[in-house]
Amino acid sequence: MRTSELAGQVGVNPETLRYYERRGLLREPPRTASGYRDYPAAAVTLLGFIKRAQQLGFTLDDVEELLHLDRGGPEGCDAARELAQARRADLEARIADLRRMHDSLTELISTCGLPRTDRSCSLLAALEKHAGDQS
Repeated sequence: MRTSELAGQVGVNPETLRYYERRGLLREPPRTASGYRDYPAAAVTLLGFIKRAQQLGFTLDDVEELLHLDRGGPEGCDAARELAQARRADLEARIADLRRMHDSLTELISTCGLPRTDRSCSLLAALEKHAGDQS
């Protein structure tokens, strides 16, 4: 399958495929007699894995390591588990930050109709403090 066909199937830019080749994530395919890259059907599955891993927050370095670990035995599984645990911890921290932001915005919304002196919004207080620090 040609570069443009593969890129279209998996929803990436053709240049992305060449980048993945340079990084070693995707093997350079053989070429047709006319010089076009001829990717095997398995490239669709591999690129699907890469895209899904990225959606889960894994970097391309992580993906490269996961692909390498996939070829190993139990040690590979242990290392993959460690990578996944680290990614989960990162997500938990981001979720906690998002919850704090959500709570601050909820507080802001609930006090917006009150006179300024009756508002007790930590977000507004932080913004006012930041504005005061800037002057």
